[in-house]
Amino acid sequence: MRIAQIAPLWERVPPPAYGGTELVVGLLTDELVKRGHEVTLFASGDSITLAKLESVYPRSLRLDPNVKEPGIYDMMQLAWVYERASEFDVIHSHVGCAALPFTGLVKTPTVTTLHGIFTPDNEKLFLHSRHQPYVSISNDQREPRLKLNYTATVYNGIDTNSHQFYPEPENPHYLAFLGRMSPEKGPHLAIEIAKKFGLPLKMAGKIDSVDQEYFDTLIKPHIDHNQIQFLGEANHHQKSVLMGNAFATLFPITWREPFGLVMVESMATGTPVIAMKMGSTPEVISPGISGYLCETVEECVAALGKVEQINREKCRQYVVDNFSAKHMTDGYEAVYQKLMVERFSHNGKFKSLNVA
Repeated sequence: MRIAQIAPLWERVPPPAYGGTELVVGLLTDELVKRGHEVTLFASGDSITLAKLESVYPRSLRLDPNVKEPGIYDMMQLAWVYERASEFDVIHSHVGCAALPFTGLVKTPTVTTLHGIFTPDNEKLFLHSRHQPYVSISNDQREPRLKLNYTATVYNGIDTNSHQFYPEPENPHYLAFLGRMSPEKGPHLAIEIAKKFGLPLKMAGKIDSVDQEYFDTLIKPHIDHNQIQFLGEANHHQKSVLMGNAFATLFPITWREPFGLVMVESMATGTPVIAMKMGSTPEVISPGISGYLCETVEECVAALGKVEQINREKCRQYVVDNFSAKHMTDGYEAVYQKLMVERFSHNGKFKSLNVA
């Protein structure tokens, strides 16, 4: 099958550090190539892939201070993809609603994976293109009121072989938090949980400019380089080591997380996750097997007291069985096949298929 993958230009595929969407796109693209598909990846020119790489810019836009209007390059990329639409059997968009104005102008079907959230503004474009096929990355991510044409839910996957298994946490024990330093990710709650449970907390993640005031006000005053440590932005290896050696990873989100790769990455190392029961977390965590779901800070503290009951080997196996890159690719192959059948049957309707 001839498949076009459209990735955001803001970050390289795969990302050197933070970038969940780009990581998923990279793993999916390479696995599709390994399975014999003819894949073209439209991404930044510094991307690393087994597919044929096409780019309108030589490096990720995030790293180039000379780029003042990144949206221009996004439009150039989409124009390039859809001018060549006849070269592909399926176009797979990972750029939110940006490709939607093009999808109805060509015969080649486009499937859009929803990696982000709905906003009052982007909802208008999704509503305009509600009949296009969509893939959600968790069932909770869906908004029934929008009546979008969901063809499947496909959970994100990781390369489990790239995450070393840690049979025992490091001594003395510590807790881990990885994610953007933002109110939605809840690092302020992670600090509160760690202090109440009495273990050190090691935090890693990037600070976006929009979150700088939040970090300076609610996070920085607690960083004492002893109980509360901030390590900055971590690359893949650093993240794996940090979570693998942890007693538990904290995921105290305050929003409807669409998926949350950090949970899967932690569990792949054998380290269970203590998460707020919100968004996708009930679909990702198996209570008592790979972590615990909580509704308050106090419940998180109590759950930490049960962490030693979890078998770390079974925690990792749970990820291998449910959230591997191969499992994810199986799901997308089923979606592509369904789109091809629908296209050539002239049915024009995309019925729901759950391959999560």
